[in-house]
Amino acid sequence: MSKQCNAYIAIPTLLKVEPGALCNLGSYFRQVNIRKVVIFFGNGLIDMFGSLVMKSLSDAHIDVLEYQELDSIKLEDITSLAFNLPVKTQAVVGIGGGKVIDAAKYMAFLRKLPFISIPTSASSDGFSSASASLLVDGRRNSVPAKMAYGIIADTEVIKSAPERFLYSGIGDMVSKITALYDWQYEEDQGYDEVNDFAMMIAKKAVNSFVRTPFQTIKDDLFLKELLDSLAMSGIANEIAGNSAPTSGSEHLISHALDKMLPNPQLHGIQVGIATYLMSLVQDHRYKRIHTILTDTGFFDYVKTLQLDIHDYEQAIDLAPGIKPFRHTYLHEEKYRKIAKQILFEDETLQYIFN
Repeated sequence: MSKQCNAYIAIPTLLKVEPGALCNLGSYFRQVNIRKVVIFFGNGLIDMFGSLVMKSLSDAHIDVLEYQELDSIKLEDITSLAFNLPVKTQAVVGIGGGKVIDAAKYMAFLRKLPFISIPTSASSDGFSSASASLLVDGRRNSVPAKMAYGIIADTEVIKSAPERFLYSGIGDMVSKITALYDWQYEEDQGYDEVNDFAMMIAKKAVNSFVRTPFQTIKDDLFLKELLDSLAMSGIANEIAGNSAPTSGSEHLISHALDKMLPNPQLHGIQVGIATYLMSLVQDHRYKRIHTILTDTGFFDYVKTLQLDIHDYEQAIDLAPGIKPFRHTYLHEEKYRKIAKQILFEDETLQYIFN
């Protein structure tokens, strides 16, 4: 059955990706007539950025009704916080990594308030997506949330984050190549209908990124392209009404690893490895993917993690059960066999796992 696209498409009104963005928060908020906010910081970030944020907002006469650090993604904790927000709240602001962004966007969703996403790392496209990963009865689940009304990323802050977060973002961004090919495959097999506009947006995002010249992954242009492209990916999902434009068989492998392992790696690290594997299975753009993951140092970094190749072998078999309603390449046994064969024979995969 075909999936209908959204009748109403929510896209960010405010998008600022530039050096020193945290110093200009107040002026950004005033541009969109937001005057009263509640702010949630990631763990330890008040000490790092609190005074900078508060000064910027105070100078612009923005009222911070409440602010606190937040480390929980338990559904019950987030729901309780959401329904205790001050009555005059005009926007919910999340500053930090995946946890606080997910929590803040879900609170905004529950209270039907604008959500301002301020990521401090570029580890995935979660800062721009309309879903949140929360703990429901002790298990991670993806739940509907709020597309960001505003996305503000300070490239100087992103640059200062540990490099593993950048490698994770690179892996998540490159995965759009295999995800889109899976989506097209689903349509060809009669399981779904591709939304051409969402496909175009997602393709433009990943192609712009992989063609960006760079000396190091901390180049300003490279970081801006990474963040802009991750933001565009979230918009592609919103247009499609689901995550198909940005999440395919490579994401199913990562989700399977999340369920299997007591301490999984960062989402984009797992996804990046699976993307290279699936590009070989699909026989699609594997040279481009190999080049970007080599030139950025992604493969060299992954080799230091001492990953177990047998975990990925098991994850390939578990992948179809993660989303049984999809029909990616890994939903067919013949391609799972090919994936496992490539896993143990490809020279690059042998390099990173040994």
